[in-house]
Amino acid sequence: MRAALTWRDKAEQCVYDLAFKPDGTQLIIAAGNRLLVYDTSDGTLIQPLKGHKDTVYCVAYAKDGKRFASGSADKSVIIWTSKLEGILKYTHNDSIQCVSYNPLTHQLASCSSSDFGLWSPEQKSVSKHKTSSKITCCSWTNDGQYLALGMFNGIVSIRNKNGDEKVKIERPGGASSPIWSISWNPSRGDRNDVLAVADWGQKLSFYQLSGKQIGKDRMLNFDPCCLSYFTKGEYILLGGSDKQVSLFTKDGVRLGTIGEQSSWVWTCKAKPDSNYVAVGCQDGTISFYQLIFSTVHGLYKDRYAYRDSMTDVIVQHLITEQKVRIKGRELVKKIAIYKNRLAIQMPEKILIYELYSDDSSDMYYRVKEKIVKKFECNLLVVCSEHIILCQEKRLQCLSFSGIKEREWLMESLIRYIKVIGGPPGREGLLVGLKNGQILKIFVDNAFAIVLLKQSTAVRCLDMSASRNKLAVVDENDTCLVYDIHTKELLFQEPNANSVAWNTQCEDMLCFSGGGYLNIKASNFPVHQQKLQGFVVGYNGSKIFCLHVFSMSAVEVPQSAPMYQYLERKMFKEAYQIACLGVTDTDWKELAMEALEGLEFETAKKERKKRGENNNELFLADVYAYQGKFHEAAKLYKKSGHENLALEMYSDLCMFDYAKDFLGSGDPKDTKMLIKKQADWAKNINEPKAAVEMYLSAGEHMKAIEISGDHGWVDMLIEIARKLDKAEREPLSKCAFYFKKLDNPGYAAETYMKVGDLKALVHLHVETHHWEEAFALSEKHPEFKDDVYVPYAQWLAENDRFEEAQKAFHKAGRQSEAVRVLEQLTHNAVAESRFNDAAYYYWMLSMQCLDIAQENEQQKTEMLQKFHHYQHLAELYHVYHSIHRYTEEPFSSHLPETLFNISRFLLHSLTKEAPLGISKVNTLFALAKQSKALGAYKLARHAYDKLQGLQIPARFQKSIELGSLAIRSKPFHDSEELVPLCYRCSTNNPLLNNLGNICVNCRQPFVFSASSYEVLHLVEFYLEDGITDEEAVALIDLEAPRSNKRENKWQEMMSDQAQSLRLEDSTGIIDDDDPFTAKLSFEQGGSEFVPVVVNRAVLQSMSRRDVLIKRWPKPLRWQYYRSLLPDASITMCPSCFQMFHTEDYELLVLQHNCCPFCRRRIDESNQ
Repeated sequence: MRAALTWRDKAEQCVYDLAFKPDGTQLIIAAGNRLLVYDTSDGTLIQPLKGHKDTVYCVAYAKDGKRFASGSADKSVIIWTSKLEGILKYTHNDSIQCVSYNPLTHQLASCSSSDFGLWSPEQKSVSKHKTSSKITCCSWTNDGQYLALGMFNGIVSIRNKNGDEKVKIERPGGASSPIWSISWNPSRGDRNDVLAVADWGQKLSFYQLSGKQIGKDRMLNFDPCCLSYFTKGEYILLGGSDKQVSLFTKDGVRLGTIGEQSSWVWTCKAKPDSNYVAVGCQDGTISFYQLIFSTVHGLYKDRYAYRDSMTDVIVQHLITEQKVRIKGRELVKKIAIYKNRLAIQMPEKILIYELYSDDSSDMYYRVKEKIVKKFECNLLVVCSEHIILCQEKRLQCLSFSGIKEREWLMESLIRYIKVIGGPPGREGLLVGLKNGQILKIFVDNAFAIVLLKQSTAVRCLDMSASRNKLAVVDENDTCLVYDIHTKELLFQEPNANSVAWNTQCEDMLCFSGGGYLNIKASNFPVHQQKLQGFVVGYNGSKIFCLHVFSMSAVEVPQSAPMYQYLERKMFKEAYQIACLGVTDTDWKELAMEALEGLEFETAKKERKKRGENNNELFLADVYAYQGKFHEAAKLYKKSGHENLALEMYSDLCMFDYAKDFLGSGDPKDTKMLIKKQADWAKNINEPKAAVEMYLSAGEHMKAIEISGDHGWVDMLIEIARKLDKAEREPLSKCAFYFKKLDNPGYAAETYMKVGDLKALVHLHVETHHWEEAFALSEKHPEFKDDVYVPYAQWLAENDRFEEAQKAFHKAGRQSEAVRVLEQLTHNAVAESRFNDAAYYYWMLSMQCLDIAQENEQQKTEMLQKFHHYQHLAELYHVYHSIHRYTEEPFSSHLPETLFNISRFLLHSLTKEAPLGISKVNTLFALAKQSKALGAYKLARHAYDKLQGLQIPARFQKSIELGSLAIRSKPFHDSEELVPLCYRCSTNNPLLNNLGNICVNCRQPFVFSASSYEVLHLVEFYLEDGITDEEAVALIDLEAPRSNKRENKWQEMMSDQAQSLRLEDSTGIIDDDDPFTAKLSFEQGGSEFVPVVVNRAVLQSMSRRDVLIKRWPKPLRWQYYRSLLPDASITMCPSCFQMFHTEDYELLVLQHNCCPFCRRRIDESNQ
């Protein structure tokens, strides 16, 4: 690791703190009483920020990059935006020591000498908490749940988001060791939060969130002023009185120095997600460094060892992809690997490891030797019994006990060194020098052997497997290949950065450079393919490539070099290349080329490799390729491979020869031959012939597919009728094509033959033959869903929603039926079709009643919905008239009807008005009709109410005039309009706070569903124990009463005259009627007392005086008694709405149905 200075600047005052913008583009520096904003790319000062009146001690940026905060000795904290504008300022009682943003909630912690505050953008105020000592530093955990505070008295206090202390860590140094810097490790990988603490007792310590210390204190030998982690938490930066910044591992192992300074370092931080570090000093120096981590690694054949986290070594097996980590607690400086040995150099020692066993896949290493001594070297190499240290021009050979055994001094700097194998203790080394010299050194020999000398410096070397050739990459990126014995340059290739010989093939090498991998065989042209990185090894068909820090094994087929050899008829060499790894097709090509080139040995080897040893079979292949087909067929038969003869004839489309060859052979073979002939006929575009052949071979599916694809319906009919009904798959395929070719009749016939009723139902549904589908579902109720649901969907798609709803209902899909109705209702309201909305709500209520009957679990919920929808249906039914009155120029309703309707609606809208119903329209209609009919008091109330509502512009003038005009009228209502309660004979006020019930007896009024006058009906209830059926039977008995209603003439005599008087008792119920006795109630009670009748009262009633709402289960029937029997009332048998008979008959004549539920008069009562 080394640090390169990127840029440097000098501020006039001490730099106490700095902070990076989260995207790393800007650096905020606290210098004197100003903030300096720098561009991190080149150190340009973007802008100085003035806002504080005294020295700025601290600065922090929010994780979202929207704000940053600064704290100063002037006791204030300023919040700045990312656009460098100050937006908020708040103060403490003492100078601000540190600030920190919560990484998740962006809550700001600001700490002073006596307290700390918590501020967030959502809260206007700052919550402050007192502390026992001066706070010097603070840091939030990754999850933003806890805030750690470092105190001057040596205590670390861990607080929750509300500021309450959860953990208190007392350091052994106490007040004599002030905590000067703390930071939580930002790594997301660790399960536990780790807090790093640096104090002026010159110690670095680590703690868990619980307060438990991790490991021991680490001595620093300087007073630390700043501590910070890299973004991923892998390294720690520490600076202070030693006038330098040191790099440590996350466990506190010192790795090295980053830039020595001329004064104390007060602050140092790593740029987010990078290897750049910013440093601020006492003398105002601001330095920006780039850390360059060199790759420390070693490779031997298929084992690659590399440094990880600066202190660990990972050994990777490139073939099996196994990895093993060797943990270290010191900086790893060099790594070397050879066979079963691994050497790791640390600052003060070298460790030598060995494998546990000789197994080639073993990955377990154990320490063999330790050389406890400090060594300075550029390169490290390990052998079976020695380690080789390379320092510039000097090579030293040491035994594993650390004793120097041999030393070599070179003429020039050593640029490359590699172990090339040999017996244990006598290995050979290949050494390349800067002056172009290449030497071979044996570790047991003091004399180096010069292999050759070239004019350019060596960058990379490798020797071929047989030690006959040498490949060199020089400083000009040229790959040069020499013959070692003759020193002759065999060839050279440009654009190379590294080179490797194939360990299994003498004449093959690969080199990388310029983003390409180059493979060269013998003297043939180079074969190129894209590859990033450096080639470091070549074994068989695998190339080992190092890209940045990762090593990978790339599988490269050797086809290209094999074909290069084949082109030059070098069959043996091509065979050797093929053995390294080529495809099956390449093997066959090699065999064919060898045959053509009369290189039978290679061709035979290829066949043997495929497990074929029969010479007659080999000769048969040769005859076949020579065009001697009949001789080949005889030899195939002789060697027991008749199938190959048949294959040959059928491939050649010689079907007659094939049939002759078969004779009366196996019927299976005959079928196979016919099938092949059919395939051939299909391929040469003779589909008719192909179909016939497929049919004769029993390949019905293929015949059907061809016929279907060509649209031959007649052929398909013929096939379908010949097939047995057990052959379901071909028949289903026929039906599929009949459907596709628009012949549903034949498809239906086929489905009937198979007995696939479900498919038949789906066919009728798809073709919209609903009658046939319904007929099938009647016979087979299990298909009801399959018919009615698509039918309903089809109706809905064709805008026949009401029919669709009924179809869903019939299919038992209540939820879909309800959903369609709800959508219809919503649309009707949105389009102001309130009579339709009323009808749909009535249908919805009846739907809910059906569900309540069928589903016990939903009964309560559905009954609530039933009553709610019934109420809404009535409201929308009524509002339809109001809407028409306010929106249309003329009204068909009488003023009294509109007056009653608007009063009824106003009394019903006690809570929120349903969607679409306007209170303004209702009050406007009421005000107009009240004024017209003489209900001036009510009209005044309506106009007053309108003043408090938002009135449409078109009504504004009319309402203002009406409000003025009504003041000239008397302050009372016309007596004629006052409604009467037929139970207690009380006149009720026109404006009733209780709603549509009597103010005296609380009896609910029963209204006519057309004129909305109060009907002369009183609801009564049955005594417990009387069933609905018994009650109806008792009413139907109609027992005679003593006083019957009579119309009689009475003669009156006096002195002056004789007169006849007609006594008319119609319309008044006799006093001794048992029901009238039941109407009495206790005066003044606020509770409603219902009329409850017993069997005797029921028996005394007349059938024509009683109206019964016969609700389906689970609802109870409702009973009403008419108190003016001669005034006729009609009740709809479907929706149970009551009407004056004359009104009902007129409405029925107009609409031919009930105006509420739209039940047609010709329908029977269901």
